[in-house]
Amino acid sequence: MQTSISPTDVAAWREKMPEAFREPLSVRLRRYALFAAFAALFGWCLYDFGFSPERIIAGLGRLGRVLSFMFPPHVWTEWEQFADILNGLGETLSMAFLGTVLGALIAFPLSFLGAKNINRLPLLRFGVRRGFDIIRAFETLILALVFIRAFGLGPLPGVLAIAVSEIGVLAKLYAEAIENISKKPVEGVVASGGSRMQAVRFAMMPQVMPVLLSITLYNFESNVRSGTILGIVGAGGIGFLLSDRIGAYRWDEAWSIIFLIIAMVYVIDALSAAIRTRFIGTMGTTR
Repeated sequence: MQTSISPTDVAAWREKMPEAFREPLSVRLRRYALFAAFAALFGWCLYDFGFSPERIIAGLGRLGRVLSFMFPPHVWTEWEQFADILNGLGETLSMAFLGTVLGALIAFPLSFLGAKNINRLPLLRFGVRRGFDIIRAFETLILALVFIRAFGLGPLPGVLAIAVSEIGVLAKLYAEAIENISKKPVEGVVASGGSRMQAVRFAMMPQVMPVLLSITLYNFESNVRSGTILGIVGAGGIGFLLSDRIGAYRWDEAWSIIFLIIAMVYVIDALSAAIRTRFIGTMGTTR
């Protein structure tokens, strides 16, 4: 017969024997040491980077003046000027789309080599995975600067930078999605006499495609924002026009361009959500 212990009983025993309810001294000391190390590192970073109340207050004042120059936003009255802005937005969108598609097309077959339930050769899988890591080690902005030196200014270096960066990112995410599928459909296809390729086609792909689609759409949204930054360093697109307006201290036009970028990202996010809902729902019903 078990006797129930009420919270009142627990509180009474805690009051009588507090040490019995405390963590061991070694655990507490280790926790305090980690917290002290984190606090010291955080404080040293603030000191080394020159954080001070005076500097923050002065910076906020200058930021307020810059923001005041942005209002009211600029409204283009001539179609030629506004057409240049729309062309820049189109270039940024095209860079993100082409870069994402090229990266996904290359990353998709490579992801099978990095998935342990597909590639049963540990050394080959290890080499492929480390290759993904090496590609991801290079930031998209650095790749854009390299490709600008090789191919010149314009959208092409931006497309190549996004594509190369996406190979490493998407291949890793695709491989992890393939590894996390359920084994039961695969076993069912094999048990019914299907080959390994048929197991991949009819058991693995219906499970993994919704996840791959979601990952690709999310990365496309992210690459639209990255495309803006790439334009600032010379890869074309709306970022180049934004950098030009900021360099000329035309803050009202810069704010209008920023507003258009925000609106474009919002529209793309809404469309991506609609695509995910439609296609992932459809794929989910066919499994």
